[in-house]
Amino acid sequence: MKFSVVITTYNRLNLLRRAVESAFGQTVPTEVVVVDDCSSDETREYIKSLGERVVYVRNQVNFGHAASVNAGVQASSGDWVKFLDDDDYLAPNCLQEMSEAIALCPGAVIFSCVASQVDEKGVTLGRTPHFGPGKAFCVPQTDIHYGMLLELLPFGTPVQVACRRDVFLKTGGWDSQLDTNCDDIDCWIKVVKFGDAVFSNQCLAYRTIWTGAYNHKFSLEKRLNTNILMKEKIYALVDAKHVGNIPKLEDIKNYLKLHWVIVALKQKNINCLMQMLDLGILSISAWWLLVQAVLGRSSQQKNPRIQKLLLIG
Repeated sequence: MKFSVVITTYNRLNLLRRAVESAFGQTVPTEVVVVDDCSSDETREYIKSLGERVVYVRNQVNFGHAASVNAGVQASSGDWVKFLDDDDYLAPNCLQEMSEAIALCPGAVIFSCVASQVDEKGVTLGRTPHFGPGKAFCVPQTDIHYGMLLELLPFGTPVQVACRRDVFLKTGGWDSQLDTNCDDIDCWIKVVKFGDAVFSNQCLAYRTIWTGAYNHKFSLEKRLNTNILMKEKIYALVDAKHVGNIPKLEDIKNYLKLHWVIVALKQKNINCLMQMLDLGILSISAWWLLVQAVLGRSSQQKNPRIQKLLLIG
């Protein structure tokens, strides 16, 4: 099994160096692909100095994050692609542990792990929660969209995720119209139509939490609307065996509105709050889904709905 680490970057050389070194530092051989989205800093000179250690793709103009990911996957030659944004980085044993976890589930097309959340200097701020039993486990394809819809399966951000290259290409890749606003989640939704998912409870990746993150440029209202779009896509793909056990789509939309209204309140963002106010947030169903989501995140390993999804531990 060959791995390719695909790193996308734009004018963040100081962070890019850390991401590249983490890919070079893997305990198993890997191909490193860097896609430079027409940076105007010294990124080009740095990558050129690495010689044949890196497959280098430079966009002639700034195409955006999604298009850069697609270009990187096209240029890669691995069986599996490990996504990596320039402000994130990998633990040295990430790909080795990923390979061992995937071996538990030959039908897997996607992998996700626990990530440590750090600041720009690498200081730990928190960690994504452990999920399910054991070191790693597999969830069958027929259960995945159901788990995603009810927020029981936390695939996470690109630094946590890898997928089979051939399946990625079948899906058409990342959607540039969503560029950095759920374009990753949109991809996971499409990839899991083709096979099973593997989750690892090991912390194998580091996600940087900072004001320079791409998704910070979107308003809360736009993020709400995109969240609703993702739920609509997932809802349509839930396997028939789960259809009788899912909430109405309108209740899910009201729950999302309630969630983002609460976010606006916490941020004291009155303008966004007024734009997102909707009578639907008064729905009992919306509040019940919110309570379930909060309780589920705080006790995922003991959640009986999660346990029913697990294939192997």
